[in-house]
Amino acid sequence: MSLCRINVGASLVLLLSATGPVFAAGGAAGQQSPSSNGSNGTGDPPAPVPPEVISRGENGRIMVRATRVTVPLRIDGRLDEDVYRTVPAISDFIQTVPKEGEPASEKTDAWVMYDNEFIYVSGRCWDSAPPEKWTANEMRRDTNQLRQNDMFGVLFDTFHDRRNGFNFYTNPLGARADQVITDEGNPNVDWNPVWNVRTGRFEGGWTVEMAIPFKSLRYHSGSSQTWGIQLRRAIRRKNEWTHLTAIPASTGGAQGIFRISAAATLVGLDLPSASKNVEIKPYGIARLTTDRPTGVSNHPEEDFGVDAKYGLTANLTTDVTINTDFAQVEVDEQQVNLTRFPLSFPEKREFFLEGRGIFDFGRSGNTGGGGSAPTLFYSRRIGLNKNRVIPIDAGGRVTGKVGKFGIGAMNIQTGDEKVSQTPPTNFTVVRVKRDILRRSSVGALFTNRSESTVGNGSNQAYGVDAAFSLFQNVNMGGYYARTETPGLEGDADSYQARFDYNADRYGARAEYLKVGDNFNPEVGLVRRDDFTRSSSTLRFSPRPRSITSVRKFTLEGSFDHLLNGAGQLETRTINGRFNTEFERSDQFAVEATNNHELLVRPFNIAAGVSIPAGIYDFNDAQVSYAFGQQRRASGTVSLQAGQFYDGTITTLGYSGGRVSITNQLSVEPSLSINRVELPHGDFMTRLVRARTDYAFSPRMFASGLLQYNTSDHTFSSNLRFRWEYWPGSELFLVYTDERDTVGTGFPDLKNRAFVVKINGLLRF
Repeated sequence: MSLCRINVGASLVLLLSATGPVFAAGGAAGQQSPSSNGSNGTGDPPAPVPPEVISRGENGRIMVRATRVTVPLRIDGRLDEDVYRTVPAISDFIQTVPKEGEPASEKTDAWVMYDNEFIYVSGRCWDSAPPEKWTANEMRRDTNQLRQNDMFGVLFDTFHDRRNGFNFYTNPLGARADQVITDEGNPNVDWNPVWNVRTGRFEGGWTVEMAIPFKSLRYHSGSSQTWGIQLRRAIRRKNEWTHLTAIPASTGGAQGIFRISAAATLVGLDLPSASKNVEIKPYGIARLTTDRPTGVSNHPEEDFGVDAKYGLTANLTTDVTINTDFAQVEVDEQQVNLTRFPLSFPEKREFFLEGRGIFDFGRSGNTGGGGSAPTLFYSRRIGLNKNRVIPIDAGGRVTGKVGKFGIGAMNIQTGDEKVSQTPPTNFTVVRVKRDILRRSSVGALFTNRSESTVGNGSNQAYGVDAAFSLFQNVNMGGYYARTETPGLEGDADSYQARFDYNADRYGARAEYLKVGDNFNPEVGLVRRDDFTRSSSTLRFSPRPRSITSVRKFTLEGSFDHLLNGAGQLETRTINGRFNTEFERSDQFAVEATNNHELLVRPFNIAAGVSIPAGIYDFNDAQVSYAFGQQRRASGTVSLQAGQFYDGTITTLGYSGGRVSITNQLSVEPSLSINRVELPHGDFMTRLVRARTDYAFSPRMFASGLLQYNTSDHTFSSNLRFRWEYWPGSELFLVYTDERDTVGTGFPDLKNRAFVVKINGLLRF
């Protein structure tokens, strides 16, 4: 039934497209570039005539002309070259929030220039407040906190497909962040290209100069090229987000940069020939390891390997890895699990992070597998098993676009590992996705694991998916997938259909999901199987004009209804939530939940505590207060209390905490305490975590992560030093250990490692 709905939706979309313009402003992928003397029917205004650098159309579309410079800019953040006096600035940014469509409260001047090696973006960010009032307390690269600082940034849609882009931004301290955005979402914050930025201050604000090498981008070379461009500035003390073009407030401001279809058009680009962008990154490593369970003590090792990247075409790249190492990866942040289903953890390994957006399947970039929907490709199934690192002998990958087709192909060979009893295994993943209409796509994914974990033979998974983005706020889509596993016959498919209306004032979502009992993607993740789930959500989010301290109220109700394979009601959840977002970005929320759970077998929730099979109805409530992340001290404090199966639960939590001691030093504490009282036994879990970071400069930092978890009786530490001593080249010093807290003495050591790693980037 759900597949019929998807086909009908596609037909309806094609009919609407043929009968009239039903989408938000934005040109189609592959559209003809605007000419130098006027609009060509794409909705763009005429190109600006020199010396002008910007033109605005009555429909809100904007065209920007880049300026070629004959002398390379000196990247020092001073903005004292003659070009800043002779070339007009790009200005008049528009608020996304809090006052959608109104002029920005603080002036921003920007310039876009280029030569044969770099594209330059500069900004003069005027600010009526003194520097001590600015929000600038992060120097590390790509952190969430940097996104909560005052910032200035640029996005380039280099192929002008109004779907994908490269995003760069910085704060007044000169910290750097970069992202690859795929299909107006799916941000890959772990993409780390080579580029340079410097900031400065003047009487009345701060300045920024960026120099982005063309070698760090993918683009079509030649004269009269056309890109998309978006400029953004955040003024965090006001919780204000502004852009060069109008962006709907429903994005919340922070995600407005993802709306690439609304970006301005950038012309005047006579670009150098795109090189093949050959990058070679060899590494050397030395480690000293101790593993008490296997009897290993202070075992020395040394190794080397290499990663290489080669641009097959302007937008098709191949990556090769030999003897891959992941020594720079942080340990996972531990979680408390009070459910019957396994947890998922985010991918942190660089080889799997680059180009990951193309491999997202079915769920608009939700790659962690944390919800009910399965993940067809979950990269942590490669090179990790039973908490052991499995050696990766070699691997290769091709990612990019060919016309309107997005392509991703990966093949990796892993070695054996005796402790986890993992045999040598080959992994293959192939993804193809085609752009259709203006903001929609259809695609297919195939995975193969040469050694199944279930039976003798290999495991395959394959599926097709579709995503339709219509008008400003309507999204719908779904997928169908199937697996082949030795010894598992029948009921091996999964499918989903979903609808989402996400306007600023109103919202609605509906979803139908089915996961078969034998659906088993062994290069993916299934947290729960053998069920069908129907869910819906309604939201009302008014912005009260009469209450000056409140930006938005949100009243939301949701309903989940899950039947197991026998047709029995296994889970039903009814949730109501009321949230208040204050102008200072603090948030206060209250929610209540009614739960119904059928346990067909006993549930072992803790050591020595089991909940018997049966039907349970229980209610709980939670209250939370989140302090705005731009504050020197932030985080969310929460209290949950109520029934839990046939007992009670009380949970006290402090999550997402951060205390900025100085602009360079911060502490990120978190705490979770769960007190569960059941007729069959009581227990308490405590999870305490503290991360400390010190940034010597935007290219050098040290961090420490300490964790104590009573659920598995462990105390762990991870100390890490990272120095980017040359653009793209890094030195890592890493120390990790894990200790068993059972007993009354000092925690016994379980494993320990000290690693020194150095790599170097060679570009041709």
